[in-house]
Amino acid sequence: MGKIMYDYISDYIRNLIPEHEGVLKELEEYAAENNVPIVHKETAKFLEFMMQVKKPLKILELGTAIGYSASLMALNSNAHITTVDRSDKMIEIALENIKKFGLDDRIEVLNGECIDVIKSLNDKYDVIFIDAGKGHYEDFFNESLRILKDDGIIIADNVLFRGMVASNDLLERRKITIVKRMRRYLDVVSNRPDFTTSVIPMGDGIAVTTRRKSNE
Repeated sequence: MGKIMYDYISDYIRNLIPEHEGVLKELEEYAAENNVPIVHKETAKFLEFMMQVKKPLKILELGTAIGYSASLMALNSNAHITTVDRSDKMIEIALENIKKFGLDDRIEVLNGECIDVIKSLNDKYDVIFIDAGKGHYEDFFNESLRILKDDGIIIADNVLFRGMVASNDLLERRKITIVKRMRRYLDVVSNRPDFTTSVIPMGDGIAVTTRRKSNE
């Protein structure tokens, strides 16, 4: 659990969330057993909620891992999802998992560096979910603006990074560069006059960013 809330609050919120069943549960257990990072339970519920509210038709995900969050978003929407990862091993596992859900016709997995793939895309996306290299969020954000729909949203996970972004008392020396870059990302998206951002202290921290309407 990221140290960004009092433990008793985090535990209470987490216990309110029903457990998944079937393949999603299998993926959660596989991730835990094999030390593969997937979204926190609270973040998964938040993504489910956003799918219901936003009703996206096209989603771009940066960071596929085992295909957990892509499958979760697909199961809670009618969207076509493009997800990107640079690991051949993760992509192989993700494709197997996506096939288990029968979602291989709606989830496209691209192999490559996220920043390079973003530059190659020309579609417009309702939702862009950033969950890849933690030190490159600002670059991902800047490159994503071209392909984000006018009313689209960018959801960035792990923005409080185990609480280190919010408190130097938790900062590990080997994570200083990542933390500095994540702080800069949050500063940029929070202070751009053409965007509005909410940072939510759940899971490992979520930042939700969207363009301001022209009449604001």
